Amino acid sequence: MTTAIQLQHLIDGAWQDGTAGPLASNNPALPDETVAHGLQAGEAEVDRAMAAATAAKRDWARTPAHERGAVLLRAAAILEESASDLGLELAREEGKTRPEGEGEVLRAAQILRYYGNDGDRAAGGIYSSPRRGEKILVTRKPLGVIGVVTPFNFPIAIPAWKIAPALTYGNTVVWKPASTVPLLAMRLAQALSAAGLPAGVLNLLIGPGSVGNSIVEHPALDGLTFTGSTGVGRNLASKAAGRGVPVQAEMGGKNAAVVLADADLDLAVEQVMLGAFRSSGQKCTATSRLIVAEDIADEFLAELGKRAANLSLGDPTAAGTEMGPVINASARKSIQQGIDTALAQGASLLAGGHPYSEGALAEGHFIAPTVLELPGDGTQNVWTEELFGPVLSVRRAQSTQEAFEVANDSEFGLSAALFTQDLTTALSAMDEIDVGILHINSESAGADPHVPFGGAKKSGYGPKEQGEAAREFFSHTTTVYLRGGKDAQS
Repeated sequence: MTTAIQLQHLIDGAWQDGTAGPLASNNPALPDETVAHGLQAGEAEVDRAMAAATAAKRDWARTPAHERGAVLLRAAAILEESASDLGLELAREEGKTRPEGEGEVLRAAQILRYYGNDGDRAAGGIYSSPRRGEKILVTRKPLGVIGVVTPFNFPIAIPAWKIAPALTYGNTVVWKPASTVPLLAMRLAQALSAAGLPAGVLNLLIGPGSVGNSIVEHPALDGLTFTGSTGVGRNLASKAAGRGVPVQAEMGGKNAAVVLADADLDLAVEQVMLGAFRSSGQKCTATSRLIVAEDIADEFLAELGKRAANLSLGDPTAAGTEMGPVINASARKSIQQGIDTALAQGASLLAGGHPYSEGALAEGHFIAPTVLELPGDGTQNVWTEELFGPVLSVRRAQSTQEAFEVANDSEFGLSAALFTQDLTTALSAMDEIDVGILHINSESAGADPHVPFGGAKKSGYGPKEQGEAAREFFSHTTTVYLRGGKDAQS
């Protein structure tokens, strides 16, 4: 049994205990094991954090971009040096495998490096004026105090891709991570603090959803960026927008993979497996729907079901484990109920589906990798509702056009994958499949920090994340009409 780590909040540059109720982060593979514990933040901590961010925002905004970036670069180096240890902590706290945990820490460092070098990129533009002696400049200013609310499933990477651009564009931050993964949040804040981030620029508050509500409702808030469930996101966005506060929200996904008859089937099986079951399916970009061309469906689904049944589940910190648990008992119960409902509605079970009844897998929050083939027109709940777990529902398509239509059969439009070797079909999919991210011959999950990330339809609200798209949210433009004196007009 590893000693539980003491959790603290970061407010105005000082690490301190909370004043609200107790908080414990437990290992989802070994629920009786406490990974970290402490006291939650309360209203007093929210007020002090917002005051600290407000007090720090003028000086941070006026800090040269290269100096701001240097802090991020130093923090990236700290994460890289600690990737092995932090990856192990991430696996114990969140449940993804240790290699995935280390990879996520390194991805967070990559994000910090990308935005740490933003000072070398264009910061505005110059336009011609129709008047003599005048130039028109478009400059950018930070919004001010940004509220950051992040989910459990990527406890260090998602916060990095919000906090890094917020900081590099000159904002200060008050951050509430998911209360199920507070340790990795503390580790990211520690790295930034150790890298020289001034007091008050980043404030970390660990606590329940009410802390997020308090941040959103605080009069000092200038912007809100959120990733999480659709219901919570819509609620927070409504509260913020009602006060005129800009909102960036990434929410639900019900992502489809389309496998056509001409696809490389070995590649497609491998990539669909990764998209559906890596991170136990707990990704907003995970593959949760599969559309297979009728001509190859029997062969493809037989191989997919066999591989899903043979995945190695267990302790995510152990070598050889391919899939860990879901985050907690509530998630496990909800996902299993979704599977049971699908079976009651006529789905055929191709792999998994049944809860574990004994041993370590029954004691932890494990869900068997599950593949369900749906009859008819996909009216089953599992086709439309996001279970956020290792569950893949399947439908067959008689034509490419039908496959595209079925892929679009969702209120969400975050990500999709298409498997084909026909260039014309791939080009058609770019027009036909309505998503924010489209993968051709690769899994639906995955995003690089230098390109825009975000969904279409009801998967997102506000400007996209990552890349240069992030500055559209974290800064606003000022158009400057710059004119000299009389000599300049002659």
